[in-house]
Amino acid sequence: MNTTKPKMRVTLALAGALTLALPAALTLPAAPAAAQRTEADQLDRATRALRAITTMRADFTQTDRNGNTLSGVLTLKNPGKIRFQYGEDTNMLVVSDGRALTFVDYEVSQVERYPIGDSPLGALLDPNRDMRRYGTLQRASGGVVSIVVADPNRPEFGQITLIFQEMASAPGGLQLASWVALDSQNQRTTVRLRNHQYGMAVPDSQFRYRDPRRTTRRPG
Repeated sequence: MNTTKPKMRVTLALAGALTLALPAALTLPAAPAAAQRTEADQLDRATRALRAITTMRADFTQTDRNGNTLSGVLTLKNPGKIRFQYGEDTNMLVVSDGRALTFVDYEVSQVERYPIGDSPLGALLDPNRDMRRYGTLQRASGGVVSIVVADPNRPEFGQITLIFQEMASAPGGLQLASWVALDSQNQRTTVRLRNHQYGMAVPDSQFRYRDPRRTTRRPG
């Protein structure tokens, strides 16, 4: 791996940058009420769209607030499993087995685990997350649905903004196009998806990882 390249903290990128700073081009004045679904309807639609995904694979690009970019392939399997497989020049992995989100840095042999519910990614992975309770619909147009998800009582969990695009061929009629995460230290990361594929067979082994830490045993 090229060690001169700035290294983005994936923990912040995925657990914190999930608060989408909505691009200005998508932020518009409120449309007439008759032309919009109610906020509750849109929150329910987004929840159904996420839960309707059995499996999904997509290319992703991850950008931090300094403009550093990483890319790779995202694999999702409901409920709660996700894998961010980075390119060959990035020696790390982010994976969830449905219970915890694990950040593996093979370069320094470090592993960090967080309960899914303690991360903004819980909005994406936790089937029990109540989108109506924690989500706020943002103004958008052009078939875009933007939802900010945050728990006001747990600001340390950060927030995430999920951006969906109307897409008849996607599960639930909405395709997750991108998200922006913002952690409690104001670290922002944007993740954009493309080349979505749905419904492929994905073994659970995809959501396991090789632990780089070595167990040192004393001589017996």
